[in-house]
Amino acid sequence: MANTAQARKRARQAVKQNLHNSSQRSELRTAIKAVRKAIDGGDKAAAAAIFKTSISTIDSIADKKIIHKNKAARHKSRLAAALKALA
Repeated sequence: MANTAQARKRARQAVKQNLHNSSQRSELRTAIKAVRKAIDGGDKAAAAAIFKTSISTIDSIADKKIIHKNKAARHKSRLAAALKALA
């Protein structure tokens, strides 16, 4: 347990930030799953629309450094390849 006031405050802040980041990571996974589900559905137009919104979500989370930019790029690349293969 933290012994100083500063350490106690940092511990509180860490818990709060961890909850926020966990929420953001969950949003990322949901966006990726939505694109995968649309691709599995076979409707290319709908999948492309969902892909476009998911890309902005992925970039936003990477910009906040919740995930690494290369991980974001990898997810986007794989989703784009899956979408392209749908044609």
